[in-house]
Amino acid sequence: MIPRRLLLLGEGNFSFAASLIDALDPGVSVTATGFQHREDLERDPVALENLQRLRERGIEVRFGVDCTQLAHALQANNRDFDRIYFNFPHCGRKAGVAKNRELLAKFFQSCADVLAKGGEVHVSLCRGQGGTPADKPQREWHNSWQVVAMAALGGFILSDVRPFSCEAVPGYKCTGYRSQDRPFHIEGALTYIFTQSLLFESSQPRKFRVRLEDQWFYFTEPEALLGKLNRRFLEAPSCHPVRTINEKLIAKLGKTFPLKRLKCPLPLLSQGGPSVLPLATCDPLPTVWVHLHEDNSYSKFLNGEITQELEEIPVSDSECTLPKSPARDGCKAAQEGISEKVKLGLRPSLLVHVEAVIHSPEFLPGSLHILSGPVFRKCHILPFMMPAFHETLFILGFNKNMKESCLPSLLDHLKDALSNLTQTLQEGSSLNTSVEFVLQPNGKDYIIHAKPLNFGPDCTENLIIGSIVTSMIVKHKHQYFVFVSINLDLLVMLAYDISDWRILWTFDNRFLKRFAAGKIEHFQSYSLYPPRYVHDVSFWLDEKKAFDDMEFHSVARAVSQDTIVSVQFLDRFQHPETRRVSLCYRLTYQACDKALTPQLVAAMQSQFRKEIQRQLHVSPR
Repeated sequence: MIPRRLLLLGEGNFSFAASLIDALDPGVSVTATGFQHREDLERDPVALENLQRLRERGIEVRFGVDCTQLAHALQANNRDFDRIYFNFPHCGRKAGVAKNRELLAKFFQSCADVLAKGGEVHVSLCRGQGGTPADKPQREWHNSWQVVAMAALGGFILSDVRPFSCEAVPGYKCTGYRSQDRPFHIEGALTYIFTQSLLFESSQPRKFRVRLEDQWFYFTEPEALLGKLNRRFLEAPSCHPVRTINEKLIAKLGKTFPLKRLKCPLPLLSQGGPSVLPLATCDPLPTVWVHLHEDNSYSKFLNGEITQELEEIPVSDSECTLPKSPARDGCKAAQEGISEKVKLGLRPSLLVHVEAVIHSPEFLPGSLHILSGPVFRKCHILPFMMPAFHETLFILGFNKNMKESCLPSLLDHLKDALSNLTQTLQEGSSLNTSVEFVLQPNGKDYIIHAKPLNFGPDCTENLIIGSIVTSMIVKHKHQYFVFVSINLDLLVMLAYDISDWRILWTFDNRFLKRFAAGKIEHFQSYSLYPPRYVHDVSFWLDEKKAFDDMEFHSVARAVSQDTIVSVQFLDRFQHPETRRVSLCYRLTYQACDKALTPQLVAAMQSQFRKEIQRQLHVSPR
């Protein structure tokens, strides 16, 4: 956004304003303000000269403006600034880091009242004060001004960091606090650029309609998957990077194999859950279950009554039947019983559709059949473990006598395509991520490994980005089948150098604006160095009920709106007299695209303690 209205705060001798206006377009409006009053500058000839220059240029100058009370200092018709500058804020000569943090916190909260939508706040700090990894050297967190955390209190995220350049404003002379003290040392100073964050909103889960036999039902979106059902990232005209990667992968393999793209069945299974998965080398995948409730809105709609609009999701090809019940004869109580018994599982893999694809009349041996879509799993909270991701499944069928030629060809071209897509561009040089096919103990199947180049300490091992299954028993006209499953989200992370999978599901429009259509390039995050908050929770187990560790993680994910990035088991204690057992966990909160505050985290932690007590039947200590 090209700024049209600028607000300058904390001007000492107004040399920054006087120097900046020379580099601005004449159409840019500038309001220069200082904390001191006009009479305080009478003895400063430099300040008087700068004020004269500003007056000659028609620049608005305001005195006695408190940066923590901007709404009070500026009239309602003189707000909505596109950019706010605050250079080297400081409470005073003897103020410690706590006082200066408080100043920053109140400043950012005040900025929210006068900043235009899409605007920026530029704050320049001396070397080390910010407390971010951009500072060289980086101070200890408790000894810094914690600028990112203070900005979060006003709803801001750090979107860029640049060296403070005196050359850009050649007439600028830093004066220090109230123009009276020694100037600040600005060698190594940084300018932090903040933008407004999306709000944390307590959005209600959406409802989806399904039809079983001759009845309509609806289910509520699971809280652990809030905002992840039916986002349609893979469909045209989406420019999401998962679609870009998927199209490029398909195009590369299409140079060697004839392609047949299939319409992806929507994400529901039958009552069978993981049992409908064909035999494979992988362990059973934890299924996310949804409970169905009878939906009368459709019949009311036919009768002309107003009803809430529900998104319709047909059930997948697997057979789904209603339990036998007198409800079929119109007994209302029994109808409610049906709803209590009927549940469906969101598909944990596209492999559940293999039988339907192969036995379809449209299946052509020798062609590479392609199925793409989202899948959903219950999983632990780990840096590269995803409860929802996009999968592409390649199915190749051929005569058994062609196995020796077709399978090696497919593996070679697949490895070449994956290696090219995971090439990371950094500072003018290209580095290829190592992609390996690891043969499994059965001697038939492979796991696809990839070693990230720069995902940090959280990624110490190879990532599993897919699998190649040849051992699956499928009876169909003496055909031999190969199934290649690819985790597109992990592939995107490797290709674009994205270290946090959660950003792929953001609702912030700035994410998609970082990508050029059809191009793969290094991703520049718009939320840098988000602060982390650590909380512990301990509780007594119910002696009569088994503790479900997976469900514990699911509750944590739902309550925190996916802001818990780590769940660490700390301790197991058994009381010597009562023999009761307690567990202790450490939870680490961090947002990837929003301003997360200590107050919000504390509220989430409190709610989490209540939810595990209600859902897992534990007793918080």
